[in-house]
Amino acid sequence: MIKQRTLEHSIRCSGIGLHSGRKIELVLHPARANSGITFIRSDLGIEFPAKADHVTDTRLCTTIGKDDANISTVEHLLSALAGLGVDNARIEVSGAEVPIMDGSSAPFVFLIQCAGIREQSAAKKVLRILKRVSVEEGEKRCALYPASGFKVSYLLNYDHPLLRQRKVSVDFSHQAYTREISRARTFGFLHEVEALQKAGLALGGSLENAIVLDSHRVVNEGGLRYEDECVRHKILDTLGDLSLSGYPIVGAFEGELTGHDMNHKLVTTLLADPSAYRIEELKAKEVADPVAAGQTQTV
Repeated sequence: MIKQRTLEHSIRCSGIGLHSGRKIELVLHPARANSGITFIRSDLGIEFPAKADHVTDTRLCTTIGKDDANISTVEHLLSALAGLGVDNARIEVSGAEVPIMDGSSAPFVFLIQCAGIREQSAAKKVLRILKRVSVEEGEKRCALYPASGFKVSYLLNYDHPLLRQRKVSVDFSHQAYTREISRARTFGFLHEVEALQKAGLALGGSLENAIVLDSHRVVNEGGLRYEDECVRHKILDTLGDLSLSGYPIVGAFEGELTGHDMNHKLVTTLLADPSAYRIEELKAKEVADPVAAGQTQTV
């Protein structure tokens, strides 16, 4: 039996919110089996699950919430939890954003590994895709379809010399999330960043937490971490967004020019069709092979 996982210990960090530019405190806690991922606005005392029906906004990032309590930019942290196979955790956030850190999920991977990962007594449950489900808007399209394991393929095709016909495919049954995806940073175009900051957004954005592109090159002095880093970051985001289904997915995702909005529409379309999926216990290693820190314990 493949078992569920949670954190070994609580762990905290702080960082800057991408859009507000404000300092945010973040604390990750272990959680009981079958409880899933839960966010808590510690400044308001309001908590809510990381699930698709709690998504409140998908412009620029993924925001989830309840009543007047929202937390934005949750996708990088959710991606790290999914990539490391963590099923259950409680996440306290002191404000309206998860810290942007360096723009990738690598700092969250490091945080989770420092906390440690332990197995729980309950069986891991997954969402198995039974038939193709897709959404399409103009040139944007994405789909989930049946497959063994978990595979993601993404095509990025922008009118920029570094982003034309860039495609990456990852089979997480055989390729490590930490090595292939986690270090890929969010990206944007210089003119867009300047416009956002004039509008009072992206106030915490800088070359320290994002790849910035002008009309023909990467502005960041250190260049790219991967040759196709921008596409890999799209896959990183996709993992975080898909985790809002509430379970690891057994199946394949294909996306082209999509973002948080399309990912959310795909998940809600899937969940609205009970014939398209089945929730079941995982019998074999078909999802990401997580790197568990230290010895595991049954709880």
